[in-house]
Amino acid sequence: MTATTKPSSALGALTRNNTFLGFLFLLPAAVFLLCFLTYPLGLGVWLGFTDAKIGRDGIFIGLENYQALASDSVFWMAVYNTVLYTFIASVLKFALGLWLALILNENLPFKSFFRAIILLPWVVPTVLSALAFWWIYDAQFSIISWSLIKLGLIDTPINFLGDPNNARASVIAANVWRGIPFVAISLLAGLQTIPQSLHEAASLDGATGWQRFRFITLPMLTPIIAVVMTFSVLFTFTDFQLIYVLTKGGPVNATHLMATLSFQRGIPGGQLGEGAAIAVAMIPFLLASILFSFFGLQRRKWQQGGQD
Repeated sequence: MTATTKPSSALGALTRNNTFLGFLFLLPAAVFLLCFLTYPLGLGVWLGFTDAKIGRDGIFIGLENYQALASDSVFWMAVYNTVLYTFIASVLKFALGLWLALILNENLPFKSFFRAIILLPWVVPTVLSALAFWWIYDAQFSIISWSLIKLGLIDTPINFLGDPNNARASVIAANVWRGIPFVAISLLAGLQTIPQSLHEAASLDGATGWQRFRFITLPMLTPIIAVVMTFSVLFTFTDFQLIYVLTKGGPVNATHLMATLSFQRGIPGGQLGEGAAIAVAMIPFLLASILFSFFGLQRRKWQQGGQD
């Protein structure tokens, strides 16, 4: 009787242990991440050190792939494009998303309807959005070019995707259109958590709208901004579908991002090792974004009355 009681009492103690229960609940997610995230990441890092090609296993060649990339002008153009694309698109998405969030936070008629409409660009599949923009940017049938010609502002259609600078601007515009809803709705959720009494007290003290935004809204929204912008930067930096459908990296590699170049070298080009090396080269940039989020979250201390 005593022997059977001890195991059951030990099991009961474990089920009352919060640490054990937390580990137990996290175990399925940990196994999932191990299978579908850690293993592919480890395999990609290993392939970057090999000369693997499609159809045959590679041998270990050390840093040769990375040495080749160091002198590869197309790779450095992809790095430049990725940084430029990510920076401009993220800044525009933040500015326009914050502006939309502030508007939707006001007492407007049909506010719920407008919130639902704003979400549409985000919920539409990326490929469908890219195909729509592909038609909008068509060299002959572009609605933008047609409208500008009818208004007498231009004489010939704009070559949106055939000119390098136009192509860069076009893909950035498409990414901004798609990403604004995520930023706007996320920041709107953060605005909803700011006590209205703070704004009312500041108004009674004579604070202007800009002062209330600068000294109340922005500081209290900083943790949300850090998280939202980190995800926005990650989504933008690793963008693949939008670029591949619109330009496939052209013209003359002018819109190649590191993600699209990695795919082109690794799959159609057959150089798995080189493609993996390009993908691994993206990791430092992604880690920098995660660190930005971590340090941004430290401003929670300010909200809790501690030192910033």
